Amino acid sequence: MSKIKTLSLTVGSFIAGALITLQLPAFADKDVKPGLPIEDLRTFAEVYSAIKQGYVEPVEDKKMISNAISGMLSNLDPHSAYLDADAFKDLQVGTQGEFGGLGIEVGMEDGLVKVVSPIEDTPAYRAGVKAGDLIFKLDETPVKGLSLSDAVKKMRGKPKTSIKLGILRKGETKPLEITLVREVIKVQSVKSKIIEPGYGWVRITQFQETTIPDLAKHLNNLYKDGELKGLVLDLRNDPGGLLHGAIGVSAAFLPPDVKIVSTDGRTEDAKQEFLARPRDYLRGTREDPLRTLPTGVKKVAMVVLVNGGSASASEIVAGALQDHKRAAVVGTQTFGKGSVQSVLPLPGNTAIKLTTARYYTPEGRSIQAKGITPDIIVEESANGAGNAPRIREADLERHLENKRETESQKPVDTKTPQKPTTKNGKDAKDSDDEMPARLEYASKEDYQFQQALNILKGLQIMQSKTK
Repeated sequence: MSKIKTLSLTVGSFIAGALITLQLPAFADKDVKPGLPIEDLRTFAEVYSAIKQGYVEPVEDKKMISNAISGMLSNLDPHSAYLDADAFKDLQVGTQGEFGGLGIEVGMEDGLVKVVSPIEDTPAYRAGVKAGDLIFKLDETPVKGLSLSDAVKKMRGKPKTSIKLGILRKGETKPLEITLVREVIKVQSVKSKIIEPGYGWVRITQFQETTIPDLAKHLNNLYKDGELKGLVLDLRNDPGGLLHGAIGVSAAFLPPDVKIVSTDGRTEDAKQEFLARPRDYLRGTREDPLRTLPTGVKKVAMVVLVNGGSASASEIVAGALQDHKRAAVVGTQTFGKGSVQSVLPLPGNTAIKLTTARYYTPEGRSIQAKGITPDIIVEESANGAGNAPRIREADLERHLENKRETESQKPVDTKTPQKPTTKNGKDAKDSDDEMPARLEYASKEDYQFQQALNILKGLQIMQSKTK
Protein backbone atom coordinates (compact mmCIF):
# COMPACT_ATOMS: atom_id res chain seq x y z
CA MET A 1 0.00 0.00 0.00
CA SER A 2 1.37 3.42 -0.89
CA LYS A 3 2.29 5.70 1.93
CA ILE A 4 0.09 8.76 2.16
CA LYS A 5 1.49 12.18 2.94
CA THR A 6 -1.17 14.10 4.82
CA LEU A 7 -1.51 17.84 5.05
CA SER A 8 -5.08 18.78 5.76
CA LEU A 9 -8.13 16.82 6.74
CA THR A 10 -10.45 19.32 5.12
CA VAL A 11 -9.94 21.53 2.09
CA GLY A 12 -9.76 24.94 3.72
CA SER A 13 -9.07 23.63 7.22
CA PHE A 14 -6.21 22.11 9.18
CA ILE A 15 -8.28 20.43 11.91
CA ALA A 16 -6.53 17.09 12.22
CA GLY A 17 -6.43 15.90 15.77
CA ALA A 18 -6.51 17.02 19.36
CA LEU A 19 -4.97 20.50 19.66
CA ILE A 20 -3.62 22.41 22.65
CA THR A 21 -2.83 26.07 21.95
CA LEU A 22 0.36 27.24 23.64
CA GLN A 23 2.42 30.38 23.25
CA LEU A 24 5.99 30.23 21.98
CA PRO A 25 7.51 31.58 25.25
CA ALA A 26 6.32 28.38 26.97
CA PHE A 27 9.24 26.70 25.24
CA ALA A 28 11.62 29.66 24.85
CA ASP A 29 11.90 30.31 28.60
CA LYS A 30 13.04 26.83 29.62
CA ASP A 31 16.08 26.66 31.88
CA VAL A 32 17.85 24.08 29.76
CA LYS A 33 18.92 25.58 26.43
CA PRO A 34 20.64 23.10 24.10
CA GLY A 35 23.78 24.32 22.36
CA LEU A 36 23.54 25.23 18.69
CA PRO A 37 25.27 22.87 16.22
CA ILE A 38 27.67 25.47 14.79
CA GLU A 39 29.17 23.27 12.07
CA ASP A 40 25.73 22.21 10.80
CA LEU A 41 24.57 25.83 10.80
CA ARG A 42 27.62 26.76 8.72
CA THR A 43 26.61 24.09 6.21
CA PHE A 44 23.09 25.52 6.19
CA ALA A 45 24.49 29.00 5.56
CA GLU A 46 26.61 27.72 2.66
CA VAL A 47 23.57 26.07 1.05
CA TYR A 48 21.55 29.23 1.59
CA SER A 49 24.27 31.32 -0.02
CA ALA A 50 24.61 28.91 -2.96
CA ILE A 51 20.89 29.13 -3.69
CA LYS A 52 20.90 32.93 -3.42
CA GLN A 53 23.85 33.28 -5.78
CA GLY A 54 23.48 30.44 -8.23
CA TYR A 55 19.87 29.26 -8.52
CA VAL A 56 18.49 29.69 -12.03
CA GLU A 57 15.90 32.24 -10.83
CA PRO A 58 15.98 34.74 -7.96
CA VAL A 59 14.48 33.48 -4.70
CA GLU A 60 13.21 35.82 -2.00
CA ASP A 61 14.79 35.50 1.43
CA LYS A 62 11.36 35.24 3.05
CA LYS A 63 10.43 32.29 0.85
CA MET A 64 13.70 30.48 1.54
CA ILE A 65 13.30 30.86 5.30
CA SER A 66 9.67 29.68 5.15
CA ASN A 67 10.70 26.66 3.08
CA ALA A 68 13.46 25.83 5.56
CA ILE A 69 11.05 26.00 8.53
CA SER A 70 8.48 23.95 6.63
CA GLY A 71 11.09 21.31 5.81
CA MET A 72 12.26 21.02 9.41
CA LEU A 73 8.72 20.41 10.64
CA SER A 74 7.37 18.21 7.85
CA ASN A 75 10.23 15.76 8.31
CA LEU A 76 9.45 15.21 12.00
CA ASP A 77 6.10 13.39 11.80
CA PRO A 78 2.91 13.56 9.72
CA HIS A 79 1.19 16.11 11.98
CA SER A 80 3.86 18.75 12.60
CA ALA A 81 3.69 21.55 10.05
CA TYR A 82 4.47 25.17 9.29
CA LEU A 83 1.31 27.21 8.87
CA ASP A 84 1.62 30.23 6.60
CA ALA A 85 -0.80 33.12 7.11
CA ASP A 86 -3.56 31.47 5.06
CA ALA A 87 -3.19 28.08 6.72
CA PHE A 88 -3.11 29.59 10.22
CA LYS A 89 -6.26 31.55 9.49
CA ASP A 90 -7.93 28.41 8.13
CA LEU A 91 -7.10 26.52 11.32
CA GLN A 92 -8.49 29.27 13.54
CA VAL A 93 -11.65 29.58 11.50
CA GLY A 94 -12.03 25.80 11.13
CA THR A 95 -12.20 25.26 14.90
CA GLN A 96 -15.28 27.48 14.88
CA GLY A 97 -16.95 25.06 12.48
CA GLU A 98 -17.09 27.38 9.47
CA PHE A 99 -14.63 27.73 6.58
CA GLY A 100 -14.51 28.11 2.83
CA GLY A 101 -13.94 25.17 0.50
CA LEU A 102 -15.37 22.05 -1.10
CA GLY A 103 -15.88 19.87 1.95
CA ILE A 104 -13.44 17.00 1.46
CA GLU A 105 -10.81 15.45 3.71
CA VAL A 106 -7.73 14.85 1.58
CA GLY A 107 -4.33 13.19 1.54
CA MET A 108 -1.83 12.39 -1.21
CA GLU A 109 -1.04 9.04 -2.81
CA ASP A 110 1.36 8.40 -5.70
CA GLY A 111 1.39 12.10 -6.61
CA LEU A 112 -2.42 12.39 -6.75
CA VAL A 113 -4.83 13.92 -4.27
CA LYS A 114 -6.76 11.14 -2.52
CA VAL A 115 -10.16 11.74 -0.99
CA VAL A 116 -10.16 10.45 2.57
CA SER A 117 -13.81 11.33 3.07
CA PRO A 118 -16.39 13.85 1.84
CA ILE A 119 -17.91 15.85 4.71
CA GLU A 120 -21.65 15.59 5.15
CA ASP A 121 -23.85 18.35 3.68
CA THR A 122 -21.09 19.92 1.58
CA PRO A 123 -20.63 20.44 -2.21
CA ALA A 124 -18.36 17.38 -2.49
CA TYR A 125 -20.78 15.16 -0.57
CA ARG A 126 -23.82 16.28 -2.57
CA ALA A 127 -21.98 15.84 -5.88
CA GLY A 128 -21.17 12.21 -5.12
CA VAL A 129 -17.42 12.46 -4.41
CA LYS A 130 -16.40 9.21 -2.69
CA ALA A 131 -13.75 8.15 -0.22
CA GLY A 132 -10.87 6.63 -2.20
CA ASP A 133 -11.36 8.84 -5.27
CA LEU A 134 -8.07 10.01 -6.79
CA ILE A 135 -8.09 13.59 -8.12
CA PHE A 136 -5.72 13.86 -11.09
CA LYS A 137 -6.77 17.22 -12.51
CA LEU A 138 -7.99 20.54 -11.09
CA ASP A 139 -9.69 22.46 -13.90
CA GLU A 140 -6.98 22.12 -16.58
CA THR A 141 -4.05 21.77 -14.18
CA PRO A 142 -2.61 18.25 -13.70
CA VAL A 143 -2.14 17.32 -10.04
CA LYS A 144 1.08 15.40 -10.78
CA GLY A 145 3.95 17.65 -9.79
CA LEU A 146 1.94 19.69 -7.29
CA SER A 147 2.49 19.44 -3.57
CA LEU A 148 -0.56 18.66 -1.48
CA SER A 149 -0.41 22.23 -0.17
CA ASP A 150 -0.49 23.63 -3.70
CA ALA A 151 -3.38 21.35 -4.65
CA VAL A 152 -5.35 22.39 -1.57
CA LYS A 153 -4.81 26.07 -2.40
CA LYS A 154 -6.16 25.51 -5.91
CA MET A 155 -9.27 23.86 -4.51
CA ARG A 156 -9.90 26.77 -2.20
CA GLY A 157 -11.54 29.89 -3.51
CA LYS A 158 -14.31 32.39 -3.11
CA PRO A 159 -17.81 31.04 -2.47
CA LYS A 160 -19.98 30.61 -5.58
CA THR A 161 -16.95 30.01 -7.83
CA SER A 162 -16.65 26.63 -9.52
CA ILE A 163 -13.89 24.10 -10.06
CA LYS A 164 -13.83 20.97 -12.19
CA LEU A 165 -12.26 17.86 -10.68
CA GLY A 166 -10.84 15.07 -12.83
CA ILE A 167 -11.32 11.88 -10.82
CA LEU A 168 -10.12 8.28 -11.09
CA ARG A 169 -12.46 5.90 -9.28
CA LYS A 170 -12.01 2.21 -8.64
CA GLY A 171 -14.50 0.23 -10.68
CA GLU A 172 -14.94 2.96 -13.31
CA THR A 173 -13.38 2.32 -16.73
CA LYS A 174 -13.17 6.02 -17.62
CA PRO A 175 -12.11 9.12 -15.67
CA LEU A 176 -14.93 11.14 -14.16
CA GLU A 177 -15.42 14.90 -14.33
CA ILE A 178 -17.27 16.50 -11.44
CA THR A 179 -17.86 20.24 -11.24
CA LEU A 180 -18.24 21.66 -7.75
CA VAL A 181 -19.31 25.13 -6.67
CA ARG A 182 -17.34 26.38 -3.68
CA GLU A 183 -19.26 27.59 -0.66
CA VAL A 184 -18.77 28.50 2.97
CA ILE A 185 -18.70 25.16 4.75
CA LYS A 186 -20.55 25.10 8.02
CA VAL A 187 -19.89 21.86 9.81
CA GLN A 188 -22.63 20.90 12.25
CA SER A 189 -20.66 19.46 15.13
CA VAL A 190 -23.49 17.53 16.79
CA LYS A 191 -26.55 15.79 15.33
CA SER A 192 -29.19 13.71 17.09
CA LYS A 193 -32.57 12.05 16.81
CA ILE A 194 -34.86 9.56 18.52
CA ILE A 195 -34.52 6.30 16.61
CA GLU A 196 -37.50 4.65 18.22
CA PRO A 197 -39.30 5.18 21.54
CA GLY A 198 -36.71 5.14 24.32
CA TYR A 199 -33.60 4.97 22.11
CA GLY A 200 -31.55 7.97 21.03
CA TRP A 201 -28.68 8.61 18.62
CA VAL A 202 -26.07 11.36 18.92
CA ARG A 203 -23.45 11.90 16.25
CA ILE A 204 -20.36 14.11 16.66
CA THR A 205 -18.87 14.99 13.29
CA GLN A 206 -15.94 17.06 14.59
CA PHE A 207 -14.76 18.44 17.94
CA GLN A 208 -15.08 22.23 17.78
CA GLU A 209 -15.41 25.20 20.15
CA THR A 210 -19.19 24.73 20.20
CA THR A 211 -19.26 20.94 20.62
CA ILE A 212 -19.85 20.85 24.40
CA PRO A 213 -22.78 23.30 24.51
CA ASP A 214 -24.19 21.74 21.32
CA LEU A 215 -24.05 18.27 22.90
CA ALA A 216 -25.83 19.54 26.02
CA LYS A 217 -28.64 21.01 23.88
CA HIS A 218 -29.07 17.80 21.90
CA LEU A 219 -29.10 15.57 24.99
CA ASN A 220 -31.66 17.79 26.73
CA ASN A 221 -33.80 17.65 23.61
CA LEU A 222 -33.60 13.84 23.47
CA TYR A 223 -34.77 13.67 27.10
CA LYS A 224 -37.60 16.18 26.79
CA ASP A 225 -40.21 13.43 26.44
CA GLY A 226 -38.85 11.23 29.20
CA GLU A 227 -35.96 8.95 30.15
CA LEU A 228 -34.03 7.03 27.51
CA LYS A 229 -33.47 3.29 27.66
CA GLY A 230 -30.36 3.45 25.49
CA LEU A 231 -28.11 5.84 23.59
CA VAL A 232 -25.76 5.37 20.60
CA LEU A 233 -22.84 7.83 20.49
CA ASP A 234 -21.71 7.80 16.86
CA LEU A 235 -18.07 8.83 16.31
CA ARG A 236 -17.56 7.23 12.90
CA ASN A 237 -15.44 9.26 10.48
CA ASP A 238 -14.89 11.97 13.09
CA PRO A 239 -11.30 13.16 12.43
CA GLY A 240 -10.91 14.81 15.83
CA GLY A 241 -10.51 18.47 16.72
CA LEU A 242 -10.07 20.24 20.04
CA LEU A 243 -8.84 18.39 23.11
CA HIS A 244 -11.09 20.20 25.57
CA GLY A 245 -14.08 19.18 23.42
CA ALA A 246 -13.16 15.52 23.87
CA ILE A 247 -12.79 16.00 27.63
CA GLY A 248 -16.20 17.69 27.85
CA VAL A 249 -17.97 15.04 25.78
CA SER A 250 -16.48 12.29 27.96
CA ALA A 251 -17.41 14.20 31.14
CA ALA A 252 -21.04 14.37 30.02
CA PHE A 253 -21.37 10.61 30.50
CA LEU A 254 -18.86 9.91 33.31
CA PRO A 255 -18.90 10.55 37.09
CA PRO A 256 -17.25 13.79 38.27
CA ASP A 257 -13.47 13.98 38.62
CA VAL A 258 -12.56 10.63 37.03
CA LYS A 259 -9.52 10.61 34.74
CA ILE A 260 -10.31 11.03 31.04
CA VAL A 261 -6.92 11.36 29.39
CA SER A 262 -3.30 12.11 30.23
CA THR A 263 -0.49 13.49 28.11
CA ASP A 264 3.24 12.95 28.35
CA GLY A 265 6.06 14.74 26.55
CA ARG A 266 9.51 16.20 27.14
CA THR A 267 8.43 19.49 28.77
CA GLU A 268 6.52 19.98 32.02
CA ASP A 269 3.73 21.64 30.03
CA ALA A 270 3.23 18.37 28.14
CA LYS A 271 2.85 16.24 31.29
CA GLN A 272 -0.77 16.65 32.32
CA GLU A 273 -3.85 14.78 33.49
CA PHE A 274 -7.35 15.85 32.50
CA LEU A 275 -10.34 14.90 34.63
CA ALA A 276 -14.11 15.08 34.24
CA ARG A 277 -14.34 18.54 35.77
CA PRO A 278 -15.33 21.95 34.38
CA ARG A 279 -11.91 23.57 34.69
CA ASP A 280 -10.49 20.94 32.32
CA TYR A 281 -13.07 21.36 29.56
CA LEU A 282 -14.32 24.97 29.83
CA ARG A 283 -12.50 27.57 27.76
CA GLY A 284 -13.46 31.18 28.35
CA THR A 285 -17.01 30.42 29.44
CA ARG A 286 -18.27 31.04 32.98
CA GLU A 287 -21.22 28.67 32.93
CA ASP A 288 -20.88 24.92 32.54
CA PRO A 289 -23.17 23.70 29.73
CA LEU A 290 -23.16 20.20 31.23
CA ARG A 291 -24.72 21.25 34.54
CA THR A 292 -28.19 21.24 32.94
CA LEU A 293 -27.98 17.65 31.71
CA PRO A 294 -30.63 15.18 32.86
CA THR A 295 -29.34 12.84 35.58
CA GLY A 296 -30.19 9.84 33.40
CA VAL A 297 -27.38 10.73 30.98
CA LYS A 298 -24.83 9.38 33.47
CA LYS A 299 -26.44 5.94 33.69
CA VAL A 300 -28.20 5.27 30.38
CA ALA A 301 -27.05 2.12 28.54
CA MET A 302 -24.57 3.23 25.88
CA VAL A 303 -22.82 2.07 22.74
CA VAL A 304 -20.00 4.07 21.14
CA LEU A 305 -19.82 3.45 17.39
CA VAL A 306 -16.38 3.85 15.75
CA ASN A 307 -14.53 2.97 12.54
CA GLY A 308 -11.20 3.55 10.82
CA GLY A 309 -12.08 7.21 10.29
CA SER A 310 -12.49 7.85 14.03
CA ALA A 311 -9.31 9.67 15.03
CA SER A 312 -7.63 11.58 17.83
CA ALA A 313 -10.27 13.37 19.94
CA SER A 314 -12.75 10.65 18.93
CA GLU A 315 -10.35 8.03 20.24
CA ILE A 316 -9.93 9.91 23.51
CA VAL A 317 -13.69 9.73 24.10
CA ALA A 318 -13.99 6.09 23.03
CA GLY A 319 -10.98 5.10 25.14
CA ALA A 320 -12.23 6.92 28.24
CA LEU A 321 -15.73 5.42 28.08
CA GLN A 322 -14.25 1.99 27.38
CA ASP A 323 -11.72 2.08 30.25
CA HIS A 324 -14.36 3.21 32.74
CA LYS A 325 -16.70 0.49 31.42
CA ARG A 326 -19.31 3.16 30.81
CA ALA A 327 -20.12 2.04 27.26
CA ALA A 328 -19.51 -0.81 24.85
CA VAL A 329 -17.35 0.26 21.91
CA VAL A 330 -18.69 -1.22 18.68
CA GLY A 331 -17.45 -1.08 15.08
CA THR A 332 -13.97 -1.45 13.59
CA GLN A 333 -10.44 -0.48 14.65
CA THR A 334 -9.98 3.28 14.91
CA PHE A 335 -7.34 5.41 13.15
CA GLY A 336 -4.66 5.43 15.84
CA LYS A 337 -3.66 9.08 16.20
CA GLY A 338 -2.40 9.33 19.76
CA SER A 339 -0.35 12.52 19.64
CA VAL A 340 -1.04 16.11 20.68
CA GLN A 341 -0.19 19.11 18.53
CA SER A 342 0.55 22.51 20.06
CA VAL A 343 -0.06 25.57 17.91
CA LEU A 344 2.68 28.15 18.45
CA PRO A 345 2.03 31.58 16.86
CA LEU A 346 4.93 33.29 15.07
CA PRO A 347 5.42 36.83 13.73
CA GLY A 348 3.60 37.72 10.52
CA ASN A 349 0.38 35.86 11.45
CA THR A 350 2.07 32.52 10.86
CA ALA A 351 2.47 29.59 13.26
CA ILE A 352 3.92 26.14 13.68
CA LYS A 353 1.92 23.06 14.60
CA LEU A 354 4.31 20.95 16.65
CA THR A 355 3.77 17.48 18.09
CA THR A 356 4.58 17.92 21.78
CA ALA A 357 3.09 14.90 23.56
CA ARG A 358 1.46 11.50 23.34
CA TYR A 359 -1.88 10.98 25.01
CA TYR A 360 -3.01 7.98 27.04
CA THR A 361 -6.35 6.52 28.09
CA PRO A 362 -7.31 6.41 31.81
CA GLU A 363 -5.73 2.96 32.13
CA GLY A 364 -2.50 4.19 30.55
CA ARG A 365 -3.00 2.72 27.08
CA SER A 366 -1.32 4.52 24.21
CA ILE A 367 -3.49 4.80 21.11
CA GLN A 368 -0.63 5.96 18.88
CA ALA A 369 -0.31 3.87 15.69
CA LYS A 370 -2.73 1.34 17.18
CA GLY A 371 -6.14 2.84 17.78
CA ILE A 372 -9.03 1.69 19.92
CA THR A 373 -10.01 -1.96 19.52
CA PRO A 374 -13.81 -2.28 19.77
CA ASP A 375 -15.33 -4.53 22.40
CA ILE A 376 -17.50 -5.95 19.61
CA ILE A 377 -16.30 -5.94 16.00
CA VAL A 378 -19.02 -5.00 13.51
CA GLU A 379 -18.03 -4.45 9.87
CA GLU A 380 -19.52 -1.69 7.75
CA SER A 381 -21.89 -4.02 5.91
CA ALA A 382 -23.30 -7.52 6.27
CA ASN A 383 -21.29 -8.86 3.32
CA GLY A 384 -18.14 -6.77 3.69
CA ALA A 385 -18.96 -4.22 0.96
CA GLY A 386 -17.40 -0.90 1.84
CA ASN A 387 -14.71 -2.55 3.96
CA ALA A 388 -11.87 -1.48 1.68
CA PRO A 389 -8.50 -1.08 3.44
CA ARG A 390 -8.32 2.31 5.15
CA ILE A 391 -5.23 4.42 5.63
CA ARG A 392 -4.42 4.62 9.33
CA GLU A 393 -1.79 6.37 11.43
CA ALA A 394 0.53 3.36 11.24
CA ASP A 395 0.57 3.69 7.42
CA LEU A 396 1.79 7.31 7.45
CA GLU A 397 5.44 8.07 6.78
CA ARG A 398 7.44 9.08 9.88
CA HIS A 399 4.59 8.27 12.28
CA LEU A 400 5.49 8.15 15.96
CA GLU A 401 5.94 4.68 17.39
CA ASN A 402 3.77 3.38 20.23
CA LYS A 403 6.32 3.01 23.03
CA ARG A 404 3.90 1.43 25.50
CA GLU A 405 2.65 -1.26 23.17
CA THR A 406 3.11 -4.84 24.25
CA GLU A 407 2.89 -7.93 22.08
CA SER A 408 -0.73 -8.44 23.17
CA GLN A 409 -1.54 -4.91 22.01
CA LYS A 410 -0.11 -5.19 18.52
CA PRO A 411 -2.40 -3.45 16.00
CA VAL A 412 -4.50 -5.52 13.68
CA ASP A 413 -3.18 -5.89 10.14
CA THR A 414 -5.10 -3.25 8.20
CA LYS A 415 -3.03 -3.48 5.04
CA THR A 416 -3.90 -6.94 3.79
CA PRO A 417 -7.37 -7.84 5.01
CA GLN A 418 -9.07 -10.99 3.79
CA LYS A 419 -11.24 -10.42 0.78
CA PRO A 420 -14.85 -10.19 2.01
CA THR A 421 -17.34 -12.56 0.46
CA THR A 422 -21.10 -12.87 0.47
CA LYS A 423 -22.97 -15.86 1.82
CA ASN A 424 -23.01 -17.52 -1.61
CA GLY A 425 -19.25 -17.10 -1.99
CA LYS A 426 -19.25 -14.14 -4.42
CA ASP A 427 -16.77 -11.35 -4.02
CA ALA A 428 -18.34 -8.53 -2.03
CA LYS A 429 -17.65 -6.04 -4.80
CA ASP A 430 -19.68 -8.18 -7.21
CA SER A 431 -22.64 -8.37 -4.87
CA ASP A 432 -25.90 -6.56 -5.55
CA ASP A 433 -26.02 -5.64 -1.88
CA GLU A 434 -23.24 -3.03 -1.81
CA MET A 435 -23.38 -0.03 0.48
CA PRO A 436 -24.95 3.10 -1.02
CA ALA A 437 -22.57 5.82 -2.28
CA ARG A 438 -23.75 8.30 0.36
CA LEU A 439 -24.87 6.42 3.41
CA GLU A 440 -27.44 8.13 5.59
CA TYR A 441 -26.23 7.64 9.14
CA ALA A 442 -28.61 5.92 11.56
CA SER A 443 -30.91 4.84 8.73
CA LYS A 444 -32.31 1.39 7.98
CA GLU A 445 -29.55 1.01 5.35
CA ASP A 446 -26.83 1.72 7.93
CA TYR A 447 -25.88 -1.87 8.79
CA GLN A 448 -23.26 -0.94 11.36
CA PHE A 449 -25.69 1.29 13.22
CA GLN A 450 -28.50 -1.27 13.14
CA GLN A 451 -26.20 -3.88 14.68
CA ALA A 452 -25.09 -1.35 17.31
CA LEU A 453 -28.74 -0.70 18.13
CA ASN A 454 -29.35 -4.43 18.60
CA ILE A 455 -26.33 -4.65 20.90
CA LEU A 456 -27.56 -1.61 22.82
CA LYS A 457 -30.96 -3.20 23.42
CA GLY A 458 -29.22 -6.29 24.78
CA LEU A 459 -27.15 -4.14 27.15
CA GLN A 460 -30.27 -2.29 28.29
CA ILE A 461 -32.03 -5.57 29.10
CA MET A 462 -28.98 -6.79 31.06
CA GLN A 463 -28.82 -3.52 33.02
CA SER A 464 -32.51 -3.74 33.83
CA LYS A 465 -32.11 -7.26 35.26
CA THR A 466 -29.26 -6.20 37.54
CA LYS A 467 -31.21 -3.32 39.11
